[in-house]
Amino acid sequence: NPVGESQNQPFQLSFNSSLKVDFQGSRVTSDGGLILVRELDERLGFSELIEQHLTDSRGKNTQLPLADLLRQSVYSRLAGYEDMNDAERISQDPTFRLIGSEKIWERGAALTSRLQSFETELLTQEENLAGLAAINRGLIAQAETIESPQRVVLDMDSTEIPVYGNQEQSAYNGHFESTCYHPLLLFNREGDCLAAKLRPGNVHSADGWEELLLPEIERQQKLGKEVVFRADAAFAKPEIYEALEERGAKYAIRIPANNSLERDIAELLTRPIGRPSHKPMVRYKGFLYQAASWKMARRVVAKVEFHFGELFPRVGFIVTNLGTDSRAVIRFYNKRGTAEQWIKEGKQAVKMTRLSCHHFRSNEVRLWLSVLAYNLGNLWRRLVLPKRIENWSLTSLQQRLVKTGGRLVKHARYYWLLLAESHLTRRLFGGMLRRIAALPSPAG
Repeated sequence: NPVGESQNQPFQLSFNSSLKVDFQGSRVTSDGGLILVRELDERLGFSELIEQHLTDSRGKNTQLPLADLLRQSVYSRLAGYEDMNDAERISQDPTFRLIGSEKIWERGAALTSRLQSFETELLTQEENLAGLAAINRGLIAQAETIESPQRVVLDMDSTEIPVYGNQEQSAYNGHFESTCYHPLLLFNREGDCLAAKLRPGNVHSADGWEELLLPEIERQQKLGKEVVFRADAAFAKPEIYEALEERGAKYAIRIPANNSLERDIAELLTRPIGRPSHKPMVRYKGFLYQAASWKMARRVVAKVEFHFGELFPRVGFIVTNLGTDSRAVIRFYNKRGTAEQWIKEGKQAVKMTRLSCHHFRSNEVRLWLSVLAYNLGNLWRRLVLPKRIENWSLTSLQQRLVKTGGRLVKHARYYWLLLAESHLTRRLFGGMLRRIAALPSPAG
């Protein structure tokens, strides 16, 4: 057939008689960079964590192991696939076949119906939902044995996940002006998401803070770490200060301005005499303050900024039990803005916002799968990438490293994955493999 339309024959094109086109999807991948993440997860003991914390209630007649299904769910998010329907295509993708067990190398990964059943039926069981949280924390615990500063900084923040259907417990949130879920997230300063909690859309930003924060403080203090907590004004609650003080933890939390606080810094609010400078003029003051709802006075640090062309100064207040000077307290607090960046990465890169199931529990599972994908990406970034690209965003990692084309060739004894050399060069690939190999194993 001159145009190659007979079955299994390549297509021949008239503009170039030397060129033939064929479709070999089961041998061609667009996500070859995931092989590196799979090597990292093996080194961090991901398989052992899955076996330890997830329960398989499907009985003995199962075609796909639990670990294969979980990896497919997590890795598809890390590669940027946001819809369950993508499972139909990636089930035959060589990368997704090779990251699983030998069972799926030839047969292929899970199709949409099987993956959906796994996420909405098996993982929604109480013990497995708790197991996802335990796997996530265990993964980070392994990374903490590699890089573990004596001072642990915890950042807590909430975010909005808009919904567009009739999802259980979604509700209108006046602050975000949308119908949404309102999850709470806890990060360390390395960007790892330590804990997450999906909540109805209309709860207060700090609702459920103790469920995430207090176990993490206890965990770190058992390891002999100093814990410091940062949060914005939504967490300016006396019960939070008291809980931290009782546990000997430090904190820097923004508090809303009020007339009483502004009276305490009245001398700072007067605009300097003379021609205003184009460079902002900044003043600091530390003082003791006791709100009506507080049982005791606490240290408050104020920062006042005069900007050229602005009539009124910008004023901020931080309540803290840190012993450093006022300027250092403000500088330390301002670094919490990175937590907002990490949440943004989670939404953009691993599709944390795709909570489209009707049932709340199913959406809890989806949130945890996105958190696991985010953390694998972040651990890859901070433990494996060379210095010159260690600050790449997760979206950049996806587009430049994960999205590497390749072809699978099977020989008698081996599979060869032949990758296209673009952003992911042979030298870069080899360097990252050596860094992964140098990481301590969970047993050691």
